[in-house]
Amino acid sequence: MHIVPSGDILGARVEGIDLQQPLTQADIKTILIALGQHGVLCFPRQTLDVDAFAAFGSCFGGLEINVANMFHEPNHPEVMILSNIKKDGKQIGLGDAGQGWHTDMSYSQLIALTTILHAQKVPVQNGTPLGNTEFRDMHSAYDDLPADVKSAIEGRTATHDFDKFWEMMRARPGNTRPPLTAAQRAKKPPVSHPIATTHPVTGKKVLYCTIGYVTHIDGMPEKESAELLDFLWRHQDQDKYLYAHRWTEGDVLMWDDIGTTHNAVADYGDNPRYMRRVQVLASLDYPAMVA
Repeated sequence: MHIVPSGDILGARVEGIDLQQPLTQADIKTILIALGQHGVLCFPRQTLDVDAFAAFGSCFGGLEINVANMFHEPNHPEVMILSNIKKDGKQIGLGDAGQGWHTDMSYSQLIALTTILHAQKVPVQNGTPLGNTEFRDMHSAYDDLPADVKSAIEGRTATHDFDKFWEMMRARPGNTRPPLTAAQRAKKPPVSHPIATTHPVTGKKVLYCTIGYVTHIDGMPEKESAELLDFLWRHQDQDKYLYAHRWTEGDVLMWDDIGTTHNAVADYGDNPRYMRRVQVLASLDYPAMVA
């Protein structure tokens, strides 16, 4: 296995490994360390089947079954389908997943360590791949905060709400998502997380506060909370933290859900796109695994 850094603020290619085969403990350690260091890992030219894809994800923690509980591979409720393709007039996958800056599963009490996608069909126009996934580096975003802002957020928590992002997507023209049911809302009530949290692999502080799910800073007056959140969101929106992955069919893309934020670029219209996705809960002892 060879880790080839992108040369940008985030990103690396992982060459010389076949993910259809089981990982060794040494492989898992190497991948975890690289994930913490580079934030986004691309394993190119992978042909693993659904069973192997789920098995790969489970090496790094338990796999989440999405609260919406729809559009998953047969016999694999943990493997969600992200696609704009229709069959017999019906969507076969979630067509608007991730379109807006967020961190996966920050709305859960047990957050995600990583999200993993396997590209089955990549939209292409005039020979150019469409549907990039963009990322921002939250290690660097935290490091660059002014000292007074670091002091203001130290020990503070913010509330994350699944319904905020869901309703934001529903408000877009032409969107067909139904509102969450009462049962779905009950499964994912609002939760609080530290705004500055310690990354379990790197041991460093990261800014864990995205516009997609955060509604307010706990215990802070509404106006003050809104002003501070606006600053944090504008701060992390700077181009110097940005990295974009251009997809190729067969790519397995694994990203750090604690140390990065991401956004799916919806520039492909009806050009077919098909991705498989697993979300890996931060349920293991990562410091021990990389020691």
